[in-house]
Amino acid sequence: MQNSKLKIYKRAFINYKFVNSFFGGVAMGTVFTIYGQISPSIFSLGGIFLALGLLLVAKLYTKILNIEYFYKITMLVELITLAFVLYFLINPYDYITALLVYIGYQLTFMFGSYLLRAETVFLSRAKILSFLDVAKQKGYLAGLLFAYLFYKIIEFYGIESNQDQVYSIHIFLFFVQLYNIYLIKKSFIIASKSGSLHSAS
Repeated sequence: MQNSKLKIYKRAFINYKFVNSFFGGVAMGTVFTIYGQISPSIFSLGGIFLALGLLLVAKLYTKILNIEYFYKITMLVELITLAFVLYFLINPYDYITALLVYIGYQLTFMFGSYLLRAETVFLSRAKILSFLDVAKQKGYLAGLLFAYLFYKIIEFYGIESNQDQVYSIHIFLFFVQLYNIYLIKKSFIIASKSGSLHSAS
């Protein structure tokens, strides 16, 4: 649409940040089990590449710190997350799986500073930023609490091994991640001159 401009639907974006942080809270304890096969040297090497990636992204701010790239990079990060959750469900507890999940998380972390800067630029009102940060913390705490209760409940029903518990919770995480992607589509809208609103595509 030639005369349209991408905008952020703030309420939907705040809901997205809640669910996104909820995912992070639920997933937080799983990485210790998934990464069990990775040697410490790989984590050191990954840290080096992450630092270089953050540096590269920061140098590109003048080109990518706009709302179109904000939408595209936000969507890319969530699609990467969906991909490694799905891969884990298909092929769990393999060395390559652990490595790919680690790389996937590192790629999403690489854009972390950019996404935070973009939120500050495009949602610059103090009240909105306050709502965002509150939503993030509530989502993260809710995710941690959900994960704790989930593990205790399935343990009660006989699923006691760490690997079985982590696999089970990834089934739930897959659907949470699909909802994350849906909320991104709802958060970025095209506002035409006539005032009508459409989801970004």
